[in-house]
Amino acid sequence: MLFGATWIVSQPFQNVENLSLKNLSRLFLFLLKVRVVTFFDQYLLRIKGCSPNTIKGYRDVFSLFLPFARNMLDTPINSLQVEQLTPELIVDFLGWLEKERENSARTRNHRLAAIQSLAKMILYMHPEKRDIAVRILDIPRKRYHRNIIGFLYQEEILAVLDSVNLRSAQGFRDYTILNLLFDSGARASEVAALELDFFDPQKKTLAILGKGGRFRMITLWPKTTDLLCRYVEKYRITPHTLFRNRLFLNQRGKEFTRHGIYRLCRKYLEKTLPAKRLKNLNPAHSFRHACAVNMLLAGHPISDIKNRLGHESIKSTMIYLHLDLGNREMIQKKFINHTQSLLNNQDDKIDELVDWENKEEILSWLDSL
Repeated sequence: MLFGATWIVSQPFQNVENLSLKNLSRLFLFLLKVRVVTFFDQYLLRIKGCSPNTIKGYRDVFSLFLPFARNMLDTPINSLQVEQLTPELIVDFLGWLEKERENSARTRNHRLAAIQSLAKMILYMHPEKRDIAVRILDIPRKRYHRNIIGFLYQEEILAVLDSVNLRSAQGFRDYTILNLLFDSGARASEVAALELDFFDPQKKTLAILGKGGRFRMITLWPKTTDLLCRYVEKYRITPHTLFRNRLFLNQRGKEFTRHGIYRLCRKYLEKTLPAKRLKNLNPAHSFRHACAVNMLLAGHPISDIKNRLGHESIKSTMIYLHLDLGNREMIQKKFINHTQSLLNNQDDKIDELVDWENKEEILSWLDSL
């Protein structure tokens, strides 16, 4: 069972000696701990089909909320009732998160969403508790100032790529991942979860498993396709048996995690960019934002950017800003010089990756910068 459900239901009941069987059953049914177990083991997993990352995030919320409720109500966790799940208690919890744990308003809203998801389950499975659920669902989310999107400029991407040592297997893997992040706009978790058969080198396509278990198919640049082919053929290490289908492997032959992708990106960003610049950048997401901005500059419609990035709502795609196009010719020259200096004279196949001046597709892309 998830969320330590075994621990939750293993504790003894208190003060139930004088209760009838009917009242005892009702008490058990509406114990908060029982509803929480049902929430994780049945509702999220079997009814909604939530991803492991979502379930883990919700688990973390209730790991904080249940001890808070215990302390505030002076009631053992195993004796808390659904009726005690009041808006006042939840708002106090959210305030505690901001004050004591220094959570941002955005994180606060994520915590609230987890608790409101439990309320939706109560409304769905126990309509007689509708009043409790509706009051929780009416708690408003807190407004907050959105930060400026931290994307990488094209010259910064060139500098980051220039910092990678292509003469090692690990360096070539890292270089391939960084190029793929910029080309695909994929999230770190999506790149970490890529399987070998998601990549079709003949059609130059990649299937990406995104949020909500939804696949999307994207077309890759010729350069990215060549890099992936070369990585798989020559530089992908022998995988651990459990991870033989994973596209990208760490040094132990196991799958990458999204945290591993973050660390990889941070490593090269810190080598290249000043500390002040890094404050506004999410290591992996900055490549995703750069992909979106690059597509905007190339004249792609918003709907294409939405589909490539896997946004559920078009509103999420409208946040990207335009770049100054005045230096695009200089960037084009830098890009070609960069690839020639790094990739040339290593082996015949890699030499082909820099022979782009006669490839119309790549020049069209460079012209869009």
